[in-house]
Amino acid sequence: VQLQASGGGLVQTGDSLRLSCQASGESLDYYAIGWFRQAPGKEREGVSCISSGGDKTYSQSVKGRFTISRDDAKNTGSLQMNSLQPEDTAVYYCAGGLRCNLNIEGLYDYWGQGTQVTVSS
Repeated sequence: VQLQASGGGLVQTGDSLRLSCQASGESLDYYAIGWFRQAPGKEREGVSCISSGGDKTYSQSVKGRFTISRDDAKNTGSLQMNSLQPEDTAVYYCAGGLRCNLNIEGLYDYWGQGTQVTVSS
């Protein structure tokens, strides 16, 4: 499976962005889709994940502001990010794995190349 993340950009505090993760080469139907981010000088962290069955998980830092979704017919995943804050600035990665767990990157076999999100104050 090849994953392509897109949709990042430069926005202001309070703005919204929608990230997309397009898969090719294989169907994502049976995979969980996770979103991770890495801020400058920090370790990569899990942000959100949606299982193959549609169960959603969010980190505390984004709960209530971000919404994850998937469209298996289009072989895509999305992350709607609202009320963006400067601390959301990071490179965002999508990943495909057998199940959701925001703390175990090893569960994800496939990774996209990352898309930069920058939130100015």
